[in-house]
Amino acid sequence: MTRDTRQRRAIRSVFDDADGPLGPQEVLDRAQRDVPGIGLATVYRTIKLMVEDQELNPVELPGEPARYEPAERGHSHHHFFKCDACGRVYEMQGCVSNPSSLAPDGFRVSRHEIVLYGTCANCA
Repeated sequence: MTRDTRQRRAIRSVFDDADGPLGPQEVLDRAQRDVPGIGLATVYRTIKLMVEDQELNPVELPGEPARYEPAERGHSHHHFFKCDACGRVYEMQGCVSNPSSLAPDGFRVSRHEIVLYGTCANCA
């Protein structure tokens, strides 16, 4: 059984309030608002425990370290938008209606991932 510390509650709260997947540094920056002395090692340990307890799912973007989102969000199929200016990642609703139509003739699509890159509304 994992202890429910003030730091862990703050980290859980950060993920509950997030509008997209977060990296450890983003979690630290937000958790420090509630727990100023929290450290990056605590964030990493807590994320690891939350993944093991299936509270968080990792989100892999090509060429980047993993980000994390609450597991209940990760059960539905969704895609992401990454802002080139601020680096934030946002969940996108909706999906390409027929991703198989994008594949070359003779190819069979078994799954797909879509990440759009550009500038978010806050940075535009």
